[in-house]
Formats: sequence, structure tokens, C-alpha cells
Amino acid sequence: MIFIDRLKIFIKAGDGGSGCVSFRREKYIPRGGPNGGDGGKGGDVYLEASRHPNTLYNLSLNPHLRAGRGQHGQGADRTGKSGDDFIAQVPLGTAICQMTNEDLTPSTPNPQPPTPNPRIYMGELIKDGQRLLIARGGRGGRGNAAFKSNFNRAPRQREAGFPGEEKTLILELKLLADAGLIGMPNAGKSSLLSRLTDAKPKIADYPFTTTHPALGVCYWKQTSLVIADLPGLIAGAHQGKGLGHDFLRHTQRTRILLHLVEPKEKSAYHDLLTIERELKLWQPALMEKPRLIVVTK
Repeated sequence: MIFIDRLKIFIKAGDGGSGCVSFRREKYIPRGGPNGGDGGKGGDVYLEASRHPNTLYNLSLNPHLRAGRGQHGQGADRTGKSGDDFIAQVPLGTAICQMTNEDLTPSTPNPQPPTPNPRIYMGELIKDGQRLLIARGGRGGRGNAAFKSNFNRAPRQREAGFPGEEKTLILELKLLADAGLIGMPNAGKSSLLSRLTDAKPKIADYPFTTTHPALGVCYWKQTSLVIADLPGLIAGAHQGKGLGHDFLRHTQRTRILLHLVEPKEKSAYHDLLTIERELKLWQPALMEKPRLIVVTK
């Protein structure tokens, strides 16, 4: 399965059903009056956290999420059936942001300076079974029975169903792990993960063999420990060099950081300070996390 930790999806909640224009016509019942029912409510769209997937790959196969439409009202004061809700499962640690009009507007020859945070933060799913309402379904329209009054005994007006919400979202996965392995490229992170867990990361004798984070579960004395192999960081990672932004994001949800250092004659201490500086420049709160230095090889 391909590891995907950032994804754009399109959400469309269900439209509400339209109201009905109907009159009661039964034998031996004079002046039956209007009995058009209301339309059903459109379905909502939810995102639900699940511990089973650890990537957004399955969701990337169908990035257009659409809930069911509400049925139209019917005669005999029957309300239309509500549309089915759509529930999509995402990995634990998924953050949801809504794209604004500034994100969706195509670039111009003379673009305006970007705003500091043009996206709307909607929430983050970090517990198994936690559910977040993303888009609300439209309300059903009223039938002609709702417009009956002393002055209008036979109304023929009705309401059309209201449209459901449409949104474009950005999903960013921040891996939840007990321990995160960090260090310079080719420091031995993947090798350590393959020894402690059943994970099968790519291992080679050249740098940047790991192109995406990998998760493994270590079992020890009836206790399980989730370990994340975070790809190698380099100088300037906080500015995006070497896919630094994509890698550093996953350090935010680990309980402890294991800093792997290769014992070189001259550059070992320099490598240690480089990673520490990148963590501090990316997010100063990372310096408050417990960190252990592990000498490898």
C-alpha cells in the first residue's frame, strides 16, 4: 500500500428533498384540504478516526465524497426519507483544514501577497472512533400543507430542497507513535526498526533510502510499543529542504524522540546539533519532548 500523508478531497453533503403539492381526495370526505408532505433532509458527511489504516491511500482512490439526497415529500402528509450519511475512515492523527476562496482562486500574473493562514482549521482526529461532522445536509423543503392558513385554504406553493454544503478539504496525517526515530540520512533508523518490529522498511547503503515514514509495533513483556521511522533530516529541513516539512510534521505526535547518531570521527557532534537546530526552528515545542541519544553502528 502506498503511503500518503497529505490529500485533497472534495465534499458534497446531500441536498434536501422538495416539498409536495397535494390535496386530499377521498370519497365521502368533502374539502379534504392540502396534504403535501415536506422533503427529507440531505445526508451529512463525517470523517471518523480508525486505528486500522495508517495512510490516506484508500481515501485517495475516491477523493469525491458525496452523501445521499433527501427524498421529495409525498401526499397524505408523508415526509420524504432523509438521505444516507457518508462516513469515511481516516487514520489516527489526521488534521482537517478547509480550503478558502484564496486557495481555490487560480494564480494571476500579479498575485497578491498571501495571507498568513488562508485555510480554516476544522479539527483533528486522534482517538479511535472519534467522529467529526464535515458538511451538513440541506434542509428539506416544506410541502403545501405547511402553508395552509385561514386566508389560504388551498395553497399551491411549496419549497424546493435546500442544497447541502460543498467544501474542499486538505487532510494532513501526523503519525501517532510512542517513539519516533530521527537522525541524519543513513543513520540506521530503518535497520533498528526492522530489528525491533516486524516492519520491512527499505534498507540500503546509500542515503535517503526511506522516502516516507514507516510504522512498526514492538512487543516486549506483554506491552506493545508503536515506533515510527521518520526519514532522514538535513540542514534546512525547517525551510522545506529534502522534503523537510513532510517529515517534520510527523514528529509532533510522538511521545518520545530517539535521536540516532552515527559515531563518526569529526561530524558526529555536528550532526547532533544540526538535527536539534532543525527541530527548534520548525517548532520550539518539540524541544520539550523527551529525547534520547542512541549511538548506532
